[in-house]
Amino acid sequence: MRLPHAEDAQGLDFGIVGIPFDTAASFRAGARFGPNGVRNISAMIKPNNVAMGVNIMDSIKGADLGDVPVIPDYIHETYKAIQETLTDKVLSYGAVPVSIGGDHAITLGELRAVAAKYGKLSLVHFDSHLDLCDTVFGQKYNHGTPFRRAMEEGLIDPDHSIQIGMRGSLYDPDDFKIAADLGFKVIPGDVLHTMTAGQLSETIHERVGDRKVFLTFDIDFVDPAYAPGTGTPEVGGFTSFETLSFLRPLKDLNFVGFDVVEVAPPYDHSEITAYMAANIMFEFLSILAYQKKNGLR
Repeated sequence: MRLPHAEDAQGLDFGIVGIPFDTAASFRAGARFGPNGVRNISAMIKPNNVAMGVNIMDSIKGADLGDVPVIPDYIHETYKAIQETLTDKVLSYGAVPVSIGGDHAITLGELRAVAAKYGKLSLVHFDSHLDLCDTVFGQKYNHGTPFRRAMEEGLIDPDHSIQIGMRGSLYDPDDFKIAADLGFKVIPGDVLHTMTAGQLSETIHERVGDRKVFLTFDIDFVDPAYAPGTGTPEVGGFTSFETLSFLRPLKDLNFVGFDVVEVAPPYDHSEITAYMAANIMFEFLSILAYQKKNGLR
């Protein structure tokens, strides 16, 4: 979005951080190129969000803080780098970290950093997959396991968290029941298709209340007709318009962190996936601007 570059978020409301790590992906890699892909196409984004009634450049201050120094193939070292970068460059200044992935495994590192500052978080999770597996290919740390680990580490409160849009074929037919037994509320994709944006918003607000919220958005929530550039696409998803409609009513939640993940530019040379992700980030920044403008932040 032509934001300035900065070394840290001192004096800022938010800091953009790229996390170009994708070697925890179980199918197609390529999300390491997501941060650059989203940044490049985001030059098309203008500052006014008419639907939200804000100009983000007028209401809030932010900058691009560059990338986390990830180490491909070394997930624990990368987690440490994510936690240190978000803590030292963003959270220590009271700013909101806004991260671009990377595969969904990176969110565990972000949650460690944000929960260390704010305590146990409510998770609002848009995705076509639960990412609650105990193991994938026998491994505990994978893009299919981050929220099981986050729950075990006490970073998120399942009883006040919600997972939205899950669909597709499953290895275990009881996956949704397992998630519910762990305490999560799940709105499967087929159910979400019967709901209005207002009904979804009401459900999320009832679940989260005034607790501190981390919003994580996997781009494969969006139907691959609108966002084909991702590692594990699932058909039967949601349009770009529906996606924006689901996000805008969340403008009064107490957000303390956000990411958009799994954008894999090598599978979409038209750049519509990266542009979708850039617009999702714009909607989140618009929420921060709305909150600042209306004294909610």
